[in-house]
Amino acid sequence: MNREILCEVVFARDITEKKKTEKELTEARIFAELATAIAKEALSKAKDAVKATQQFLSNMSHEIRTSMNAIIGFSKITPKTDRSVKQRECLNAIKINGDNLIVLINDIFDLAKVEAGKITFEEIPFRLASSISSILHLFETKIQEKNLELLIEYDKKIPEVLVGDLVRLHQIILNLVKNAVKFTTRGTIRVSADLLDEDDEKVKVKFSISDTRIGIQENKISNIFDNFQQTTTGTSQLYGGTGLGLVILNQLVEQQGGTTNVESKVDEGSTFSFSLNFKKTRVEAQDVNELMEIETEIKNTKILVVEDIALNQFLMKTMLDNFSFEFDITANGKLAIEKLKQKSYDIILIDLQMPEINGNETNEYIRNVIHSTMPIIALTANVTIVDLAKCRAVGKNDYIAKPMDERQLYNKILSLVQTASMLNIIEEIENEEIIKMKYIDLKYLSNLTKSNQKLMSEMISLYLEQTPPLIYSMKQSLKNKDWSLLQASVHKMIPSFSIMGISADYEHMAKKIQEFASTQEETDGISEMVLKIENVCTQACQELEVELLKIRNNQ
Repeated sequence: MNREILCEVVFARDITEKKKTEKELTEARIFAELATAIAKEALSKAKDAVKATQQFLSNMSHEIRTSMNAIIGFSKITPKTDRSVKQRECLNAIKINGDNLIVLINDIFDLAKVEAGKITFEEIPFRLASSISSILHLFETKIQEKNLELLIEYDKKIPEVLVGDLVRLHQIILNLVKNAVKFTTRGTIRVSADLLDEDDEKVKVKFSISDTRIGIQENKISNIFDNFQQTTTGTSQLYGGTGLGLVILNQLVEQQGGTTNVESKVDEGSTFSFSLNFKKTRVEAQDVNELMEIETEIKNTKILVVEDIALNQFLMKTMLDNFSFEFDITANGKLAIEKLKQKSYDIILIDLQMPEINGNETNEYIRNVIHSTMPIIALTANVTIVDLAKCRAVGKNDYIAKPMDERQLYNKILSLVQTASMLNIIEEIENEEIIKMKYIDLKYLSNLTKSNQKLMSEMISLYLEQTPPLIYSMKQSLKNKDWSLLQASVHKMIPSFSIMGISADYEHMAKKIQEFASTQEETDGISEMVLKIENVCTQACQELEVELLKIRNNQ
């Protein structure tokens, strides 16, 4: 049977676009892989460049500051000795130019740190009024020489003691006042501090520095805080400077959550202002501008200096002689270790870059081999973030950047020696027979806070604040047979037993007192149990005060 095909159906689809898309996707993937490879290579090169830059800055810092340390140090010390008028003038010129050079060096490194976001801010209590006075005191001579008038306006509503980074605040105000004095040839310089806002925890203060100087052109004001900017090309020639100061202080203010502002009119004057928040505190502040008083026992402080450069050794000898401290000087870490085996010291001042064994290696030996906790201050010409991080990592207590400030060196030595002395006294008390056992164990609290020193400090402080009133309430309620108050007082005490690591036996005892207060049954021994809980909690408070001091010293 023949069949005839009547029709044919053909299905067709144009896949040109699909092929084109597939090709584009393939090419895109290839380009993406190439881009990724290029990006990885660029990132690797960038990291290498950062490391190289960091190393270069570190080396530059060390070489420049090592020389400047001797120049500035001796220029400060030598005028105290007998010299002719001409010699004094020459030495003064050396000091002034040395100071100017180190300001420039500091500006360069500060700029690098603030732009990298690596700068850190301290929180210490200080007296704002006296701090401002000390800064302005530095400019008295120059202001008198230029026949200018200095006006100070201070808002008395500002709390006497604030908490913040005093060093950075000094840096900002110092820079602005220095500029005002430099650019003002006649008239007035006005420095003011005003309280803008206040609550229970913090205050906001506005600082203003006004002058009657040359002023700033209106079209220059908007970029006055940009890198290396000065109002005119002739400013640097007439007045000096690099244009780094304003950008640094602007970033210092912004990184602390503050704001900066400038108002100016040509030939009339300028007002630079900035606002910062500070925490409030009840803690007393040390006047950083005064040398600390030397107590009798501190006068006998024994210091080991580890410094390899002969000129710097002589400078340290001269400074420490002026402080009336006992000291020995060695040239490297190896000799320092031998000294430590022969003699005990109260504090070590150690340079970082030395032959044989360097400063950080010596530090590790002191902490990890002989297990000494004596204070260690690094004498460093390297002030980059990486260098300072290394100091902290190996257990140094503090550092002093070269060129050294005589007053700062003096105060840091005394501060660390006094703290170490206090901790030694505490340790001796802990070892006395009158403390036959410890009632607290902070392992649970450490685990609870993941060893966060700040949180541990806050929780211990809360316990020390709430426990004494509860002890008094417990005793008085038992005496007055106020069972409801007794139950409430003991109930509030019970949770803290486990938190502070107080034995569960005393927690069970406290629960028995609570049960008695609820039912007034089984009265035997309740008075004795209340007395025992009082003694345990009182002893726990004493032990926690010691622990709190240790934690704060390590922060």
